[in-house]
Amino acid sequence: MKSKIIIALIGSVLVSCSAKLDTSFKKKSISVFPFKMPTEKPNIPLSTSSERMFEYSTPRVQDNELFSQFKYTRLKGFDYNNGDGTISRRDPSRPILVNGKYYIWYTKRHTTVPPIGWDRAAEATDVIPSTDWDLCDIWYATSTDGITWEEKGVAVSRPAKPQSGWRSVATPDILVWKGKYYLYYQAFDEPSGLRGDLCPVSVSYSDSPDGPWIHGGDKVIPFGKEGEWDQNATHDPHPIVYKGKIYIYYKAAYNKWPNDRSHYAVGHGVVIGEDPLGPFKKHPLNPVMQSGHETTYFPFKGGVAALAIKDGNERETMQYSEDGVNFKIAAGLSLTPTAAAPFCPDAFTNSGNGRGFTWGLCHFVNAGTPQKSYSIMARFDCDLSLDYNEPAFKDTGVWHRPEVYFAQGVESMYEHPEGRGVKKK
Repeated sequence: MKSKIIIALIGSVLVSCSAKLDTSFKKKSISVFPFKMPTEKPNIPLSTSSERMFEYSTPRVQDNELFSQFKYTRLKGFDYNNGDGTISRRDPSRPILVNGKYYIWYTKRHTTVPPIGWDRAAEATDVIPSTDWDLCDIWYATSTDGITWEEKGVAVSRPAKPQSGWRSVATPDILVWKGKYYLYYQAFDEPSGLRGDLCPVSVSYSDSPDGPWIHGGDKVIPFGKEGEWDQNATHDPHPIVYKGKIYIYYKAAYNKWPNDRSHYAVGHGVVIGEDPLGPFKKHPLNPVMQSGHETTYFPFKGGVAALAIKDGNERETMQYSEDGVNFKIAAGLSLTPTAAAPFCPDAFTNSGNGRGFTWGLCHFVNAGTPQKSYSIMARFDCDLSLDYNEPAFKDTGVWHRPEVYFAQGVESMYEHPEGRGVKKK
């Protein structure tokens, strides 16, 4: 009996020693970053980059729900007058699905001549546009597949002078609220380029996506006071329904010295209201985003996600905010869609659990030549949806042919980046 007890005690000691040895080994094994990717931040000294990796939703970007590559498709059904620069379509709204058809609204210019350039805005007339978004109306189109579209006609036309928007109405986006439809858009009262793009936001509404559209108000997003970042303009209105209220994100260019556009910066703000016609109250933390150009925001999970392109230190990123105001980088992106207008079925449902999207529309502003400048709309596809999984969209390698890079040679440095042929000064 004693021998059995002694053997048991020896076994217990050996197990105890073995456990201590295992613990010691484990401590040594995690003193450096492990070969297998940890799902949580290891309790070891880490570099700043390694620390930051665990601040994202997932340490591996391929597993990140807010990372995607983008693939592009030409739209069918739109004529551009053989590319002579007299017809342009840009700034698509988000598509909405009504009775089995997708609807979009967009900026359309159909002029007798192409734009002459913002630097020659003083020469613009009632028939000669200064820029691609001058002398425009808001048109709409429908589709059953998101690729082939049927242009239906004008939704909102320029009003008679001197009403707001008499010169041009552009950059629309749509809100669906309590069974009605609301279009928000920029309203120009002078040729773009005379003093910049100084214009407010107007709104029109309808009981049907096919119209007719009734003018609902001007300057629905008020300018800031003199000396404030948005003192002269409120651009790119982008509404969503969030926390039971209407959130309209918008942008403004600031830091422009008098007559010098080269110092500009772009910020995004948000206004909040309970009636689509206003009043709207600006958030006290505006600008809520200091990167990006055209605004693209959408409900995601319990918060709001945003695509930031073109401008700022955080350009080409997807960002996320738990409260719709304080955004953090969620992923770095490439080949991003310009003026992205995603199809988000729950953008206006106030579900509190945004699902994201898999496709949308965008535009290319350099479809023509410097003397025949115009824009075209296109479709993009991606995987930014919680309900979709296509690993190909999560591939981090996008390889362009050499010609794509050589087109950005040293000799192109002083050409206008949007292909307008205007030299930088």
